[in-house]
Amino acid sequence: MEEKSQLRKTMMDLLKSIRKEEYRERSERIAENLFRQPAWKDANVVGITISRPPEVDTYQIISRAWKDGKRVAIPKCLPATREMQFRYLTDFSQLEKVYYGLLEPIVEETEQAIPDDISMLIVPGLAFMTNGYRLGFGGGYYDRFLKTYKGQTASLAFNSQIVENLPIEAHDIPVELIISEDRVISQ
Repeated sequence: MEEKSQLRKTMMDLLKSIRKEEYRERSERIAENLFRQPAWKDANVVGITISRPPEVDTYQIISRAWKDGKRVAIPKCLPATREMQFRYLTDFSQLEKVYYGLLEPIVEETEQAIPDDISMLIVPGLAFMTNGYRLGFGGGYYDRFLKTYKGQTASLAFNSQIVENLPIEAHDIPVELIISEDRVISQ
């Protein structure tokens, strides 16, 4: 666990060092690479988080999904059970700030999504290996969700987030695509 904590801190420091203009431009390039993927084109429902800098910007991706007629499902963490559910977002005004400054859907204003309806799930992370394994933010919510999820999985990453080695545990599930500003890695 100590190794993962140190890796998370190192990666966050690296990401925070990206200049604002460079962050915006690189996020746009990653989004454009995502939009070219057959999995994106075929998806009716996209599961995706609301990003916070220095994560790859997802606001533009969500806006594009709406423009393309896709439904957007945003995770809502349930701390009591350490699980998450996805809820359909139709407008950014349906978000509220929760713990750690994260934005999540307002339950009373959004409809719950059925996991099997999510055709493409964008899985967040801090670091990734080319074989699809990732270092998450430490809550384990996605690891638990991915155990039963059957759709396409992808992660968005700046080139600097793709590393040689990460500590892998038995419960870790790799993503099928890693999309960076310069390449798409598929499993």
